[in-house]
Parts: sequence; C-alpha cells; structure tokens
Amino acid sequence: MAILLLTATATLATPAAGSDKLSADLNIFQAIFLGLVQGVTEFLPISSSAHLKVVPEALHWGDPGVAFTAIIQLGSIAAVIWFFWSDIVTVVTGAFTAIGQKDYRSLEFQMAVGIVLGTIPIVFFGLLIKIYIKDFDHSPLRSLGALACASIFMSILLGISERIGRRDRDLHKLKIIDGMWMGLGQCLALIPGCSRSGATLTAGLFLGLERAAAARFSFLLGIPSITLAGVSELKSALETGFSGVSVVSLIVGTLSAAVFSYLSIAWLLKFLQTNNTFIFICYRLAFGTAILTAVAFGGLIN
Repeated sequence: MAILLLTATATLATPAAGSDKLSADLNIFQAIFLGLVQGVTEFLPISSSAHLKVVPEALHWGDPGVAFTAIIQLGSIAAVIWFFWSDIVTVVTGAFTAIGQKDYRSLEFQMAVGIVLGTIPIVFFGLLIKIYIKDFDHSPLRSLGALACASIFMSILLGISERIGRRDRDLHKLKIIDGMWMGLGQCLALIPGCSRSGATLTAGLFLGLERAAAARFSFLLGIPSITLAGVSELKSALETGFSGVSVVSLIVGTLSAAVFSYLSIAWLLKFLQTNNTFIFICYRLAFGTAILTAVAFGGLIN
C-alpha cells in the first residue's frame, strides 16, 4: 500500500510543465481524500503526520499547509470524543464517586488518574519543544528521510512488544502506573512519524495488556493530548491565516476526517480482539522503506 501511494500516482496528478509541483490550493476531492488520510492514520498505529506530509508530495498536490491540517484534525478530535463519550462520562463520574467514597482502588479512579498523570509528560516535553525549537516545523526531524526512519524504528519496536508482551491483562486490571508508563511512551509522538497511537499501543503491549485493552486505553489517554495539540495548531493556523484553502475545502476535509476517524477507531478495536499487529508492523516497514527508496531515486524530495 505504501509503495502504491508513493509511486503509482502519476496518472492522478501530474505537475504542470515548468513547475515542480501543483499549487497547494485544494479542490473538494483533494480535501475529502486528505480528510480520509487524516482520519484513517490518526488512530491506526501508522502516523498521521507522516502520511499527511508524504501523500500530498507523492500526488504532486503541494503542501496543504499547517492551517488545513490543523483544522481537519478537529474532525478526528470530535470523532474520538463522540466514540468514547459514554466511557468518558463513566470514568469522570466514577472517579468523583470514588473520591467521595475514598475508594481509590476503583477502576474509574485508577483510569482517571492514569490519564491525567500520563498526559503530563507529553505536555511538558511539547512545551519545551515550543520554547527552545522555534522553527520545529522546518527542522530536519520533519524531513522525509527522518519520517521514514521513525516509521521503520516504530515497526521494529511494535514487533518486539508483540514478541515479548504477555497480553494477560484486560482493561479491568489497569493500574495508575500503566497510564504513567503509556504516557511516557506517548512522548515518542513528538518525533514526527512515530505515531501517538502506535507509541501508546506498543507501550501497552510491553506492559502486558491485551491488544484491544491497550488500544482502548490508548485512545482514552490520547484525548487530552490530541485536543491540546489540535487547539495549539489551530491557534497557530488562525495567526498565519488560511491562504490557498477555501472554506468549503476546510469543511469537507474536516467532515471527512471525522467520519473516517470514527470508522478507523471502531475497526481497530474490533480487529485487535482477534488479531495481532503484524499487518501494521509490515506496513510501517514497507512505508518507511518506500520513502527512503523514493528519496534515493529522486521520486520524492527530502
């Protein structure tokens, strides 16, 4: 699939003569397609940031811009909150009830505290990056070669977690310490191409959680960090403006991201109940290798 996306797209979009790439102005089809890419890759353990950078480049659409990617990410945020709304209400109300009854061993209290403590590391290190790396969006870490290496590295790490993880604990055996460790793993998502869901799922498997339980808690743990990141990127986008992107494209891209995010969450949770993560391990390895190959032969510009 990765090779198909990167090399077999010339018939879909060919650069105009005398131009290196098409304008970044997005039509409706492109907005819907990029919304699909955002929705599918945000929650599958394959990295949305990598795909949103590589796919438009491979299709010669140009960079859709920070504003567009920030706005359509709101669709993914809405989808995960929508999907897990009952879980969110249960955890929050259950945690307050546990505090009132001093029942600190309750599952809801353990999950709530685990999510709060697990969110602190990525917020802390994210702020450090904002403060000390002023132009992080154009740093070498965001080059295609770096994205490819991150994808390959995470495929290996996920493979190791599949190999040595016990997978003998379900969601009801979750502890505060699990949230803290998965929160530390989530910090890998600050490296473009690593994947937030991939990093937390991998951490959950290392901790001995069942695949579906690790994925479900990964999504719940990710709600605060995804929301904070989305709001931060939206703020930056509003400051820089929306040049090259129409309001209609923004709307359809966001709706597309919301729909496909919801579907990908539902599919992944069901898939992991009876399957391992081997398909994602292979995909990430192929994706990273395809990028490096395309860069090496001039198909993509690093």
